[in-house]
Amino acid sequence: MEYWYTEEHSENVRFSIRVDKQLYSAKSTFQRIDVFEAEEFGRFLTLDGLMMLTEKDEFIYHDMIVHVPMASNPGIKKVLVIGAGDGDTVRELTRYSTIEKIDMVEIDKMVVEACLEYMPQTSSRLSDPRVTIYYEDGLKFVRDKVNMYDLIIVDSTDPFGPGEGLFTKEFYGNCYKALTEEGILVNQHECPYYESYAMSMKRAHKRIREFFPVTRVYQAHIPTYPSGHWLFGFASKKKDPIKDLDENRWNSLGIKTKYYNTELHKGCFAIPTYVKELLDDADKE
Repeated sequence: MEYWYTEEHSENVRFSIRVDKQLYSAKSTFQRIDVFEAEEFGRFLTLDGLMMLTEKDEFIYHDMIVHVPMASNPGIKKVLVIGAGDGDTVRELTRYSTIEKIDMVEIDKMVVEACLEYMPQTSSRLSDPRVTIYYEDGLKFVRDKVNMYDLIIVDSTDPFGPGEGLFTKEFYGNCYKALTEEGILVNQHECPYYESYAMSMKRAHKRIREFFPVTRVYQAHIPTYPSGHWLFGFASKKKDPIKDLDENRWNSLGIKTKYYNTELHKGCFAIPTYVKELLDDADKE
């Protein structure tokens, strides 16, 4: 008998992976956590039935959420990561010797514990001495932080359940205050293709623009995410991700990546017309 994992991307579209075995299943205070193993994608993590990452394609998302801001501001030393309990974002950040401090805020300790046990590819650098993990609500954590971080990465789930507060106007305003003078905020910006995801993307974009003078949207192709077309938001007080990109400096670091490169960095901000129109609509609403 075959066993399939299926996620509903819309009322009319479903995405499935044939599963070899289920490695872990538990219900935390916040959500259901499952780890599966599949021939095509290796091990993969789902929360409340929604795909978070797979061993095969996680490098795309994490390359783009980390290396784009890091190449835009080589002076980043203190980083706040909100969400990302799987550890991948932290893993990529620890590759920079120039980073002095990484604070990770994850509301659900059981996600971290499950990934430490069953997803070593993603969680291997959580023990780095520069990393401090706080098990609390990211929305509450940033409220009293002022001028503390050079980079904030919001690697959250979708805007409902435990991640809902990380898409609010209050949250983005507090992130602005928590950033230093040249600080950067990067967040996962949802899928623009399906209507429900596109609405969330538009709301987030509009709220971020109310606080940050520099706002850009960039993209990547991630096979296991809804439609495969995924967006990221880049917001900052001063830094422009294209004008301030120092290709030679980043390339001199010798960081080996599977997806990101400085040519792609420049190109990923060239977004399709339909996405531009969605963002323009958000500004008018």
